[in-house]
Amino acid sequence: MMQYPEHKQLNLPAIADEILESWQKEKVFERSITERYNSKSFTFYEGPPSANGLPGIHHVMGRAIKDLFCRYKTLQGFQVKRKAGWDTHGLPVELGVEKRLGITKDDIGKSISIQNYNNACREEVMKFTDIWNDLTLRMGYWVDMENPYVTYENTYIESVWFLLKRLFDQGLIYKGYTIQPYSPAAGTGLSSHELNMPGTYKEVKDATIVAQFTVVKDEKANVLFKDIIEDDLRLLAWTTTPWTLPSNTALTVGAKIQYVAVRTFNQYVHEPVTVILAKGLMNKYFTEVNAELSLDSYSSCDKAIP
Repeated sequence: MMQYPEHKQLNLPAIADEILESWQKEKVFERSITERYNSKSFTFYEGPPSANGLPGIHHVMGRAIKDLFCRYKTLQGFQVKRKAGWDTHGLPVELGVEKRLGITKDDIGKSISIQNYNNACREEVMKFTDIWNDLTLRMGYWVDMENPYVTYENTYIESVWFLLKRLFDQGLIYKGYTIQPYSPAAGTGLSSHELNMPGTYKEVKDATIVAQFTVVKDEKANVLFKDIIEDDLRLLAWTTTPWTLPSNTALTVGAKIQYVAVRTFNQYVHEPVTVILAKGLMNKYFTEVNAELSLDSYSSCDKAIP
């Protein structure tokens, strides 16, 4: 009869150490793969963590759930290879390096070489790997940490380009448009994770702007230039999200809004310009109106004006 160890009192840390020691001694994880060499494989794709930040309890919870799927499929007889990885891309890595070195994006290639900057980023992104590896081991998360993939290595980058090429050849990649938050300082778009970084937002008195969009004079826009003296015609647009302006591709007009064209002067270059805006807002932006042209033909327009 099999004898199970008896515990006179519940000491969870000690029990965990015993189980981990047993797994390592018997090489249970490795054998769960090697002894199923000819078995059908089950692949679990996991988004790798970033080692430039410390792990938290949410990482433990997420990994425990992931591990359940892999262990369940292993018990069903599948060969389940699990490869550890490190996500080494992202704006937080760059910002961390720039803060530590006291530089900005403009200093790269000037006060610091691109090579030295890249080397600093490589060091920054892997600085907590020992802590991550220890947590992975202690929580019993079965994954090959000896041969991880690292997203900054050429082998990984080239594999991504290879897969993208295959998707393109199969017609599965298309060009589209979407509004993305953009950082002029970093010169890149921002992910939802980066938008939630500490210090991303700050209180300001006015978070809205009125932007001028130049109308290109072509056949499609001839109706807008009717009775307009200057060729410089602008559309005024009010927005509460000015950070999306660099990626805007179109403006829309309201079906029940009447618009007017106002001859005025560009406040930046002090040259004549005609601007189009909603008639109800005209007195809000102009104290003295020299000339006004009613655009009744636009009052029922509900199409986008590029």
